Formats: sequence, structure tokens, C-alpha cells
Amino acid sequence: MAATTPPKVVFEHEGVFIHSSPDESEDQDLISGFLRIVDKDGETLVEYKPLEDTDPSNILCACKDSSSVVEWTQSSEDNPHRPVDHQLSYETEWDMINAVSFRRKAHTHGDGGSNHANDRNKWAFSFNVCDLRSITVKCEGWSYIIFRLKDGTALPAIHFHQGGSTAFLDSLRKSVQINECPDDESILIVSSYNKAFSQSFENLLDDANYNFVQKFKKDPYTTTLGGFSKVTNYLFDAFRAPELECQQRPAEEVADLLGELIPGLEINQQEEPGFEVITRLDLGPRPDVQRKGPVTMEEWEKYQDSEGRMTNVPHIKDVIFKGGLCHAVRKEAWKFLLGYFPWNSTHEERKLLQKSKTDEYFRMKLQWKSVSEEQERRNSRLRDYRSLIEKDVNRTDRNNKFYEGLDNPGLILLHDILMTYCMYDFDLGYVQGMSDLLSPVLFVMENEVDAFWCFVSFMDEMHENFEEQMQGMKTQLIQLSTLLRLLDLAFWNYLEAQDSGYLYFCFRWLLIRFKRELHFQDVLRLWEVMWTRLPCQNFHLLVCCAILDSEKQKIMDRKYGFNEILKHINELSMKLDIEEILSKSESICMQIKNCKDLPHSVSEILGLNTVTEPSAALETSEYGILESPQTSPRSSHRQDHVVSNGHSHLKETTHNGCKVAFIS
Repeated sequence: MAATTPPKVVFEHEGVFIHSSPDESEDQDLISGFLRIVDKDGETLVEYKPLEDTDPSNILCACKDSSSVVEWTQSSEDNPHRPVDHQLSYETEWDMINAVSFRRKAHTHGDGGSNHANDRNKWAFSFNVCDLRSITVKCEGWSYIIFRLKDGTALPAIHFHQGGSTAFLDSLRKSVQINECPDDESILIVSSYNKAFSQSFENLLDDANYNFVQKFKKDPYTTTLGGFSKVTNYLFDAFRAPELECQQRPAEEVADLLGELIPGLEINQQEEPGFEVITRLDLGPRPDVQRKGPVTMEEWEKYQDSEGRMTNVPHIKDVIFKGGLCHAVRKEAWKFLLGYFPWNSTHEERKLLQKSKTDEYFRMKLQWKSVSEEQERRNSRLRDYRSLIEKDVNRTDRNNKFYEGLDNPGLILLHDILMTYCMYDFDLGYVQGMSDLLSPVLFVMENEVDAFWCFVSFMDEMHENFEEQMQGMKTQLIQLSTLLRLLDLAFWNYLEAQDSGYLYFCFRWLLIRFKRELHFQDVLRLWEVMWTRLPCQNFHLLVCCAILDSEKQKIMDRKYGFNEILKHINELSMKLDIEEILSKSESICMQIKNCKDLPHSVSEILGLNTVTEPSAALETSEYGILESPQTSPRSSHRQDHVVSNGHSHLKETTHNGCKVAFIS
């Protein structure tokens, strides 16, 4: 018989109380106990248990006439009663002591001790978080919360006399989605979701307790980052009535709302006459491709000459694209792939480069390190950057051993690198999601300076994704739509008919390069393959197409609508096979390359058949494309338009003065 996995305590906080009487009666008991969140057999439970070792003679009850007596003292760092997770709460800056004076409650029976023990046990409770409907959070000198279950049961209020409610709610968010009720900010609406998936977006969502539409209007970038990752639960929970009943808006209304709030994502809105019509193309068969094994350290060293220069660079990129890298090779190879090290540099040149870059890094780091508290009070941008970084760092990849636990050196490095990047690019500063791009880089480099400069190179490529106007995201979604229409017009038409032609369910895929869709090691593999810039430009768009191609039959056969499509795509998180995806993506690329009369717009997106002046710095790879540093997304903007003639939708794309339209 298989052994049962022992329960794992995720959160524990002592010194919480149940007031035996809901009113302020003089004779009420304060039932002292501990609150836990426990993972048991794949389920998450919330438990409250009274302290068993409490002497009945010491049971305390509040004196009503002392309720106004409040004394405050600053918390001591070595307070032995302060729980580990407590320091994450804003409540822990100060601890309230002697908030209420107490007197002993007399017992009328000789066996009052045992009777009282039985009375205390009746206050214990435990429930599965999936059964939780809402949480009411209120404050009356201290915070207290009331759990309401889906069957209507309201559990006794849990009073946090010594703080800790925020830490508890933060921990609970790892297992359930918590949103603020639109009409009552003291009520938090709870909805459950796939646990593996929940781990992925707890790190992305900034201030989850805020109405979705309000957040969207105020900051569409941040909201889409968190919101699109869990659209099905999050979108519609935000539209619930005050009674917490699920009254969902029609799918098309939500789609229109999203289209209005994110300009540039609309499809089939503009009407403009005049276009060159291209009918549906026969792409021909999709060739089979085979992946290979990762490059080992021995193989990598064979590509270096006696002075350390990398030789036959196109070939080494080909083998990395075909199989990736062994982890032992990544620390060095990623520096070349990301452009930190020049491919033709020697060992000595790289040492000098690292020394120079180290000096430059610490000069920038000193800039923010030397800012006094008084200066920072007058610098709202720096203050906001620091606040957001600290919040995101504390919830980035915390299930990874490199970042788990409190006071982890990895977390400190994440924080310092992101703060220094604000000095490097103060115009952009820090935007939510950047910590997810840095985390794998730092994990591989295990060095602050090297990780910073590799991150800088990565951000040069990703910069437009995080700019305020989201131009990079708009462009990529339009390009993805163009490719999907070419590859499978019937599927694109189906999505369009379900108000999903926006493809915004791919938003997070593109925003942080599948970081939250794949297991951590698979992210490393995908990124190093994409950094080879093979077999075409914008290969990540073909990765999106490959995933959608694998899911299209299920979506269409089951007649999924707007809600079901979003839910289905979201539930793919942590279930994707990276090698299968890479094989299909490469196969799609070869299929497109073999197509005759390929639309110019597609050639432009994938960088095919581009006429380029010869250069000594360019080399041709196995895939027939020129190897050169990738053009930064900041330097090129494409503009796509959509028109409709009332009978069919025409997607118009403008590139270099040439207009192309697909008939559907």
C-alpha cells in the first residue's frame, strides 16, 4: 500500500483569537489558538485549533471599559513571538500591546477545567479552500477576518490581535484567487483554480484585491499581465453582484470591453477601401523534423581555438537550436547567445570585458545605494520602482530552490540587479514581469554582474513589451494573427466567430516568452533555442502557432466558445511538452519556407528572403538566413489594419508600401 504523503504546513500563525461572543459583552472569552494553511494529499486546507496547553485558570476576557486604552511600541527584530512570515506584513512595523486589559473569568463548576477544554475544542474548524466562497476583512484596532463557505456557513471571526492577517492572505493567494468585491471593499471573493497554474501567476499579479475594470482603465499593462493569465476566473469574478452570485456578462460584451481598453488589439474594426487580394495558399505538406541531444561541455570546447575564440559559429548555433545545451554549458554559452561576449573574443579579451563591465555595474549600483531616505522621499519614481521590485521579488519563483526561503541570497541579488537596471534605463525603470525574465538568467549565471549584463541584452530584445504604449505587444499579436490566418484560415475564422480573434489569450505567452507556461527547466531550453535566432526571425510566434495547432481540433470539435477557449488555453500551463512544441515549430517554419508565392507580409515577419548588403560580420547558417545581431524591436514598427466588406473579413497588412489582404 502506497505511503500517504505527510501534510505540509504552508503557513502557521499563533496568537490569533476567536471571541466567544460576537458582541462586546463583558463576559466573553478570547479563545487563543493557531491558524494554519496545510497541503495534504494534493489539497489545501485552512485549520484553526485552540491552544491545547492553555491553563483554564488563565482564560482571559475583555474588560469593556478598557477598550480605549491603546499603547504602541516599535517591534523588536528579535521578538521571539514573531512568526517568520510575519515580517512580510505591513502590520508588523508596529505591534499593538495592551490594546485591551483583561480579567480572569470565574468558573462556577468544580470541573470547570475539563468543561472549558471541551468548550474550547468546539471552536476548532478545518475546511478545504475549494469550499471557500468569500472572506470579510475588517479592522477595529486590529484586523479580523470572517470565512464564509459556499454552503452559506459563516465561521467564527478570527482576530489578529498581534498582526499577521496580511501574511495569511498572501499565503492563501497561492492556492486560490482572491478578488475584491466591486461594491464592498471589505469583502474578498474567492475562486479556486489549478494549483500548478496558481503558482505561475501569484508572482505576476500586482495588488490582486482590486476591481478588474478599474485596474484595467488605470493600468492596462499590469492588469493584462495578471488578468489574462487566469481570464476565466478573474474576469467574471470581477463582475459578480454584491451578493457574490456569479452573474456573468455575455462573452461578446467582455470581448468588446477588452478591445476598448487595449487599443491596437482590435480585429476587424477599421474599414478602408483599396487592397491587394491574395487568396488562400496551398502550403504543401509539413515536413518531419527530429530534435537532437543537448550540446555537452566537451562538444562546446571543440568549437574554441587555442585562444578561446569560438569557431564555426553558424554550426554551433545550429546544434544549439536542434538540441539546446547541457546545464553545465549554459553559464558560458548564454553570454555569447545574449551578446554579452563577442563570438570572436579571446579568453583575455573576455576577462578585460568582465572587469570593465563589473566597474560599470557597481558604479550604477552605487547610485541607488547612496540615495538617502530623505532624497528618496522626494523621488517618487525611484520610490515606486523600489516598492514594486520588493513586492515582485518576494514572489518570483519561490518554489525554486535557488529562491526559496526567507533572506535567500538569490532574492537579494534579484532585487539589486533590478534596482540597478532602473539606473541603467531610468526611462523604462521597472515594470511587472521583468523579474520573471531575470530569474532564469540569474539562476544560470550565479553571478550578479554577469546576470545583469545578460539581462540587459535580453531586455534590449524585449524592451517594447514593457513600454507604456505596449507597441511591441500590439505588433506581435497582429503578426501572430497574420501567421495563424496563413497556416489555418478555418481555425482563425472559428476563433473570430467566438470573439477570440483578438488572440489576447496569447498575451502572456508573448509578454514574458512562455515563462509562466512551462516548467522552469523547459523555459531554459526554449530561451536558449530562441536566442540562436534560428531558423527565422520571430520564431517565438511560430511556437505560439504550434501550441494552437495542437489544440485547435479539441477547441473546434467541442465547440468551445469565448469562455471555454480562454479556460482551455489557461489550463495548458505546466502541461506543455517543450520538445514536441519545438519540433512542430521548426516544421511549420520549413513548411512556410517551402511555399511558393509567400505573401510579402509573412516574409517580412519571419525575415525570409531579405536582401541584405554583404558584410564580413554576416555568416550563413544551415537554414539559409544571415547571422547578425538581431534588430531590436525598438527600431522597427509595423502597422497592420483590418477591413470588412460586410461579407468576408479582409486582413490588410502594410509593409514597405505594399498592401496585402487575406480573404476569409
